[in-house]
Amino acid sequence: MAACGFQLRGSATVPFNTLYIPNATTGIALDLKRNIEAGTQAKVVNDAKAADAVLELFGENREKIILSLTGTGRVREFRLRYTVSYRVTDGKGADYVPKTTVQLTRDVTYSDTEILAKEAEEQLLFRDMQSDLVQQILRRLASAEKPVPAVK
Repeated sequence: MAACGFQLRGSATVPFNTLYIPNATTGIALDLKRNIEAGTQAKVVNDAKAADAVLELFGENREKIILSLTGTGRVREFRLRYTVSYRVTDGKGADYVPKTTVQLTRDVTYSDTEILAKEAEEQLLFRDMQSDLVQQILRRLASAEKPVPAVK
């Protein structure tokens, strides 16, 4: 194992000590809060004034698009799309991470005879995509650098 370069994912180092996430009570905001507290040295605070950085979520959108139809006009495949836009600032206008949009897609087959199973699969895929997005955002935060104040 030592020679192959494998290394367990440890704690990520982010360029701030405290972070404020507005409305981190549900969805991806809550997942981000939990993962930042568990996987970094940063603490999530409940007051923007007490935070070194502010993570703003501009949009979280889940879409289900028809991808293909059978010869009789019934749906054969769907494309699930999950999009999140976010930005991390220092609260004074400088960006740790500029406004960024992350989008994931998954294709899923569909059958009228397995409606309940396919609905459960869809929900599972959306939860999976949310976890993937959280990990992508955490990796982006770990690669961010402290903003340089503008010289006046």
